[in-house]
Amino acid sequence: MQTDDDCDINTCPIDYDKQQDDVEEEEDEDELTRIIPPEVDDTRDCMKSRHILGILGFLGFANVYAMRVNLSVAIVAMVNYVEPAINNTYDHCPYPNKTIPVKVFAQPAEFDWDEKTQGIVLGSFFYGYVLTQLPGGRFAELFGGKKIFGIGVLVTAIFTLLSPIAARTNFSLFILVRVLEGMGEGVTFPAMHAMLARWIPPLERSKFAAYVYAGANFGTVVSLPLSGYLCALNNGWPLAFYIFGIFGLVWFVFWQIFIYDSPSVHPRICRQEQTFIIASIGPQDDDERSSIPWRKMATCLPLWAILVTQCGQSWAFYTQLTEMPTYMAQILHFDIEQNAALSAIPYLTSWVVGIFASILADWLLSKGYLSLSTSYKLFNSISSIIPSLGLLGVAWLKCDRIGVQLMLAIPGAFAGAVYAGNQMNHIALSPKFAGTMYGITNAAANMCGFLAPYVTSLIIQGQENLGQWSMVFYLAAGINMGTNLFYVAFASAREQPWSRSHRIQSHN
Repeated sequence: MQTDDDCDINTCPIDYDKQQDDVEEEEDEDELTRIIPPEVDDTRDCMKSRHILGILGFLGFANVYAMRVNLSVAIVAMVNYVEPAINNTYDHCPYPNKTIPVKVFAQPAEFDWDEKTQGIVLGSFFYGYVLTQLPGGRFAELFGGKKIFGIGVLVTAIFTLLSPIAARTNFSLFILVRVLEGMGEGVTFPAMHAMLARWIPPLERSKFAAYVYAGANFGTVVSLPLSGYLCALNNGWPLAFYIFGIFGLVWFVFWQIFIYDSPSVHPRICRQEQTFIIASIGPQDDDERSSIPWRKMATCLPLWAILVTQCGQSWAFYTQLTEMPTYMAQILHFDIEQNAALSAIPYLTSWVVGIFASILADWLLSKGYLSLSTSYKLFNSISSIIPSLGLLGVAWLKCDRIGVQLMLAIPGAFAGAVYAGNQMNHIALSPKFAGTMYGITNAAANMCGFLAPYVTSLIIQGQENLGQWSMVFYLAAGINMGTNLFYVAFASAREQPWSRSHRIQSHN
């Protein structure tokens, strides 16, 4: 006869009612958010199945971000520009050596789009991107993250390849292609979040997320200068779409061969690694089709804390991603090739710092120096406050070209600490609905991000001067730091009662 002491993690009878009562009685104790390592040892294999997931996940995000930002560079070669007149008044920066750096292309540009039309082109991708955030997370929970993430990258690659043809055929068709490309990419982050909840032990999540999601920074670092180089070739702007689209197709083949939805269905995983993951995370739910507690999610203050801080970080991110190249060209007067290379530096430094910050966070958790909730709040504050100070530094330094580059590269690097901040918080609140919740918060964050370029245009209103741009940077920094305070006040790392009740029902 088997006793409770002899049973394993998947077969022990568990008194869930008593377990939940005990948790509720101790609800105010911070020890609940400390992570206890499992008694099962991990495999000693150098290349583990979850490492392969990390590598291909990293390359997947590198691909989709390369396909996202290439248009920001390519549009410079696609569109005819009129160089503004020199204005060396007190509120403008002088041109270096009294010359105007003009990028000369071998052929005239193909499209005569005004600034409003270019704004529609650049924004069309994000309309589709927001639409599929929530469905992407839920579909990943229902049908598997492997399928949804893979299809998302594949769709993005296909419509990236079609972009030059669509642009030369019809403007409306080009907009439609960009929207569909955004819809494909929109599922990727929520789908990966659902996979991380199934694959990655809690003590590894910050570090692992930094490795995987840092692919976005790597893709940006590669895409910006490479797209600039390709666009400088004779009629070379279509290559910026074709090359990255082909990379996406090749990646999809490897993803289909090597990746599986969970450790329990992977046919080639080391059994010791499989046991270790399940012991760390808990039994894998076989039934993910239970209804979503929408009302309880909507009133979950810790989830609102994640959403609010992501909106602030998104505002600062989009200010830097979409507006900083314009600032560097119109105010600091960098030429196009310099602009593309310098715009990539903050993403490179953020990638490096993000990995080190996440390793530090996991080490502090493993030693018990920080609770999980304190770790989230600490590193989220680092990722919000220090880069915001960098934006303030850009405004204060005005025409100091070297100083501005340092403000973007050094304080901006700490934005990478976000992977040890709020990014893994969804899984702590509810492993079962992590993909859905990430879809909710990321959709809201990107909608807030859309507002940043729009509000910037209202502030600038054609007045490209230091005073107007300083207001843009002050606003972005203030929003980012203010929303972080909301997160620090209301964030939590405890699994929510409505998540526990669904998990208990599925086991019963």
